[in-house]
Amino acid sequence: MGQRYCYALDLKNDPVLMAEYEEHHLAVWPEILEMMREAGIAEMEIYRIENRLFMIMEVTDGFDPEHKARVEAAEPKSASWEALMWKYQQALPGTKPGEKWREMKRIFDFKA
Repeated sequence: MGQRYCYALDLKNDPVLMAEYEEHHLAVWPEILEMMREAGIAEMEIYRIENRLFMIMEVTDGFDPEHKARVEAAEPKSASWEALMWKYQQALPGTKPGEKWREMKRIFDFKA
């Protein structure tokens, strides 16, 4: 297995919207799942506490975030999915324009 990435993002603090967001993730569009596999994502989990999301992404060896961006840009469904998800999401404080999920810095590793 390659590397692990961890990201954070907030949802709009609305119980109805948060429930809808979770429902969408019970049936992620097949094209989105295929696009993620093609980009080198081997595993992905998203956790939620209140309106804060935490995503763990395991990638294959040789994963390239720029390649992932190109794969996403080439997949027409990706833009539709991202637009739909943005209905529920909001940027974390300090997020740059155009940025959504923010990579988290690991500060502790039990194995180390």
